Amino acid sequence: MAATAHLYQIFIRATPDEVWQAITDPTWTARYFHGTAFHSSLQPGSPMGYTLDDRTVVTGTVEVAEPPHRLVTTWQFVDNPALAEEPPSRVEWLIEPAGDGLTRVRVAHRDLARSPQTWAMVKDGWAWILDAMKSLIETGEPLPDWAERSAARAGDDDVEGEWHRAQAITANNSTWDMITAERTPDNDEEMLRRAYAAAYHWARAAGRAPANEVRARYLLAKAHLLAGDAHAAARYADSCHDGCVEHGLADFDLAYALEMQARSALALGETARGHALWAQAKAVPIADPEDQAIVDADFADAPAG
Repeated sequence: MAATAHLYQIFIRATPDEVWQAITDPTWTARYFHGTAFHSSLQPGSPMGYTLDDRTVVTGTVEVAEPPHRLVTTWQFVDNPALAEEPPSRVEWLIEPAGDGLTRVRVAHRDLARSPQTWAMVKDGWAWILDAMKSLIETGEPLPDWAERSAARAGDDDVEGEWHRAQAITANNSTWDMITAERTPDNDEEMLRRAYAAAYHWARAAGRAPANEVRARYLLAKAHLLAGDAHAAARYADSCHDGCVEHGLADFDLAYALEMQARSALALGETARGHALWAQAKAVPIADPEDQAIVDADFADAPAG
C-alpha cells in the first residue's frame, strides 16, 4: 500500500533562480510562508528550519540541494506537541523552466502514512503557500494572512478522520488490484490484509456512512471467497446483507450483498439456497442505467435458472 503523500504543481511567471530565492531566502519566506523565515546553509546533511519570531516551527535536514532546480529536506513540526510526536516526513521541491519567462514548481510532501495530523495540517496549507508565493513573485504582494482564514475555519476539520478516509480509499482500491491479480497464496494473503485495512479505516473515517461499512463487509466477503474460505465469505456476506436491511440500503448495494450470499452459498454446496439468492440479486431494481450495465456484467456468470 502506497504511503500517503500530497502532490502539488503551479506555474509562475519568473525564472528558476527567482523561484529558488523565494523558497530559500528568509526575507521572502517571511512574507508568504505563514510569517516564518527559512534558515539553512543548504549543504546536504545540514539542518534546516522555519522560525517565527523566536520560535522554531519546523525542523529538518537537507538531503539534496541542487540550486535552482531541486531541494529535498526532511520535515517535522515541533511547535505543536501532538505534531512533534509524529515521525518526520519529507518535502521535495522541483523547479524547472516551462517556457519563456515561465517556471513550473512541483512540491511533493511524502512519508505521511504514520503522521495523520501532519497530513491534515499540510493538505491545504501547501496549496495556500504556493499560491501566496506565486502572488508575491508576480505582483509583489502575497495573499492575505493565513491565520485569519484558519481562524474562520477553526473546528471544521476532523484531522484524524480525514487521514483515515484517505487510508480507507487507498486500501480499498489496492484490494481490488489484488482481486484481479493471479491467485497465489501470497497474493491471497495480501488481498485479505488490504481488505481488513480498508474496513478498519472506513470505521474511523470522516464523513463515513452506513454504505461504507456495508461495502467494506462485501469486500471482505469477496476476498475470503477468492482465497478459498467460503465459511468466512458467507459470514461477511450475511453481515453485508444485514447492514443493507438495517440501514435501508437498496439498489446496487443490496444487489451485490445478495450476489455475495449466493456465491458463498454455492461454494458451501447449498445449491438451492444459492440459486434462490441469485434470483433475488438479479431482481433488485437498479436506478442508474450505467450501474445496471455494470451489475449485468458482474452477474453474467450467474447460474441459469
